[in-house]
Amino acid sequence: MLDQKGFDLWAEDYDKFVGISEEKDTYPFAGYRAVLGNIYQSIMRKPKAVVLDLGFGSGRLTARLYEKGCTVYGQDFSERMIELAAKKMPEARLYQGDIAEGLAEPLLRERYDFIIATYSLHHLGDEQKLLLLQALRKLLNPGGQLLIGDVMFEDREKLEQCRREVGDAWDEEEIYFVVDELKQMFPEFRFEKISFCAGVLELDCEALRTRE
Repeated sequence: MLDQKGFDLWAEDYDKFVGISEEKDTYPFAGYRAVLGNIYQSIMRKPKAVVLDLGFGSGRLTARLYEKGCTVYGQDFSERMIELAAKKMPEARLYQGDIAEGLAEPLLRERYDFIIATYSLHHLGDEQKLLLLQALRKLLNPGGQLLIGDVMFEDREKLEQCRREVGDAWDEEEIYFVVDELKQMFPEFRFEKISFCAGVLELDCEALRTRE
């Protein structure tokens, strides 16, 4: 798994790498643009939404939201990614930090209409994901939503099938969402499949609050 220095070095070529994988419809970024578009359209239903993006990278999605009048907050592991994103969103409030270690303190003091994470939570273990979801529920405004776009599979069988098909290209250090397993803890999650290896998970604020 890349450390902070690795992410910083990768930052300059990240969008190019993603674009090649998406264009060829190959793991891990097949359907990437459609995943981001799905989340973008969900947020656009609420004018001037307040958005927290966890792992925003170069700001490909959040910059579009920023341009449409959204108030943008974010946290990313890479200082270089933050520099690139800040050029596109000079008034966004962006913080450096490892999501696995929790959110930056200023982000915990805000409330959000949407909390989004695209291609970032697969760096967390399954238990870490669940703990993070539990923490995020407290940060949503009434009517808010949690939107996750990532490499994910409906069940373990489809994950294993993809692993076999991609062979050596499979990243053993990344831990992908398995939807039917996640729903054992959060049955309210709605799943939309985007490609053979990607999709969007959506959870409403009210569903999360029922667990308090």
